Amino acid sequence: MTLDAMLKDKNVTHAASRLNITQSALSARLTRLRQLLNDPLFIPATSGRGMIATPHAAALEPELARLLQRFDDFANTAHLFDPATSKRIFRIAATDNPAAILAPDLIPLFQARAPQARIAFTLPNKPRIAEHLENGDVDLFVGAAEDAAPDLIGQTLFQEEFVTAQRKGHPRGLKPVSLDEFCEAEHLLVSTSGGHFSGMIDGALAEMGRERRVSVSIQSYALAPLVLSNTNCICTLPRRFLQRFEDTLDLFAAPLPLAVFSVNIFWHPRMRTDPAHKWLRKVVADAAKVATR
Repeated sequence: MTLDAMLKDKNVTHAASRLNITQSALSARLTRLRQLLNDPLFIPATSGRGMIATPHAAALEPELARLLQRFDDFANTAHLFDPATSKRIFRIAATDNPAAILAPDLIPLFQARAPQARIAFTLPNKPRIAEHLENGDVDLFVGAAEDAAPDLIGQTLFQEEFVTAQRKGHPRGLKPVSLDEFCEAEHLLVSTSGGHFSGMIDGALAEMGRERRVSVSIQSYALAPLVLSNTNCICTLPRRFLQRFEDTLDLFAAPLPLAVFSVNIFWHPRMRTDPAHKWLRKVVADAAKVATR
């Protein structure tokens, strides 16, 4: 940069200003260059105005310009991202619940905007999620605030609520679900850890001195609509997930107070300015807006 500035300006004062350094700092750099290249490089003009390049310095100028252009191209490579042509793989870590809510809207939007890129949803290793984000093994983590490390950057996508679903034509009819009916019904529970028959809703019922009968436990959200549409079980799950199956399911307000929850994304600070990562975050946010309609 010093040699380039001097070749352009032929003046120590002007070159120092171009580089935003002091004249003494520029002189020190120029001394090191002279020693390195074994040439004076610049000598004072006989007119007393500025400096004159030596033949060696002048001969270096064309190649220096090419090297600087190549360096600029190299430096800018990481700052360029074209979703229309990118073949990058993006990885999102999400448990079954937020993945079931977000993925159906995100995937078609992602494919429309980046037709050659690929996206993978993986189950998070929550104790190591910060490490995986830092290493680039995962681009985004979708989850609850308490599952994220404090040094991660987070954004709330939307607030979600729980509703109760039953199959169309259910013998219970279409009247609102009372608490007594809720407790007496056969329930389907999604146990993401597998095999459990009690969850958050059972805790809320216990606080009211009530309990329900969970007769079926499954591990996958995707299986829930199929089971519900073929049994008399009822199930309480996030509204945005169940709304996708309103052609086979009827939805009702749950007859007990259940707190809303946030669907959030988290990423590592080192990815804050990465163009591809910024693009991914924008697509996820846009998909979340679709999910909230």
